[in-house]
Amino acid sequence: MARKVLALAEFKGGEVRSVSYEAIAAARMIADGGEVVVGAVGEDVARHTSSFFHYGGDRVVFIESANLRTYTLDGFSQCFQALLEEEEPEAIIMGHTSQGKEVAPKLAAKLESGLISDITDIEVVGENVILTRPIYSGKAFEKRILTDTPLFFTIRPNNIEKLAADPGRDGETKEVAEPSLDLRTVVKEVMQKATSGVDLSEAKVIVAGGRGVKSEEGFKPLQELADVLGGAVGASRGACDAEYCDYSLQIGQTGKVVTPDLYIACGLSGAIQHLAGMSNSKVIVAINKDPEANIFNVADYGIVGDLFEIIPLLIEECKKLKVEKS
Repeated sequence: MARKVLALAEFKGGEVRSVSYEAIAAARMIADGGEVVVGAVGEDVARHTSSFFHYGGDRVVFIESANLRTYTLDGFSQCFQALLEEEEPEAIIMGHTSQGKEVAPKLAAKLESGLISDITDIEVVGENVILTRPIYSGKAFEKRILTDTPLFFTIRPNNIEKLAADPGRDGETKEVAEPSLDLRTVVKEVMQKATSGVDLSEAKVIVAGGRGVKSEEGFKPLQELADVLGGAVGASRGACDAEYCDYSLQIGQTGKVVTPDLYIACGLSGAIQHLAGMSNSKVIVAINKDPEANIFNVADYGIVGDLFEIIPLLIEECKKLKVEKS
């Protein structure tokens, strides 16, 4: 059944988030020979339109405005709604990110449509689109079929593989007029801690520390290992509560939910609240002095020992492998 599918793109720091390309890939799957339209809103989004074509989009519709310099729920949801009214798609997809968690329910309410969030797998059987999502903190999975139109769902980052880029693909772009915005909130200034490196929610490799890291200083070798592997550093709530690191690194039921290719858990006991945020990682490596630690029950590989002895050895070996490959 051919469908027109609208994939809503997201930006961070002026650049396209990887989950946007994953949303396009998901749209391609369920379009079933139909059209994939990419929708984008922001202050300076037109310069990214070619990349949307490269990763599988057929057309791009966008709204540019100085009012969209900084994300606000009011501004972005009203502009996305304008794109929906312009295109009238049969399916809508966006990332299950902090922005997607806010915008998608509001749009679904406006459309009076159903919404399934946090999708990790998609299967098309005949005219049915079967969506899989984790429930009960990742202990089980459910499969759902949306019968209402439009189909509306959000995808968990790092679960739907983006298509291989084709620099030769091109398509039509259309700028949609900014609607008359009813803004109840206006962001005057954004102050944030200086951060660098890989975005934790989209990282392919994560090195995470728990209370066993013992101090803020103890996170430094974890950061070094993450840098060598081209990944990001995460933490348990216990490590954050102990002020070993910032809460922006927290992974778990009350933090970020991540699905990297490789998750290295250092000094983590494996509390159920933490497992809810990372148990779906493709490969889990656990390092802990306690052989009875719960983290070993979900780990693919376990190392019983002192992380402060093991991490430097891993760093050294990874650096050797990089030199050999180069």
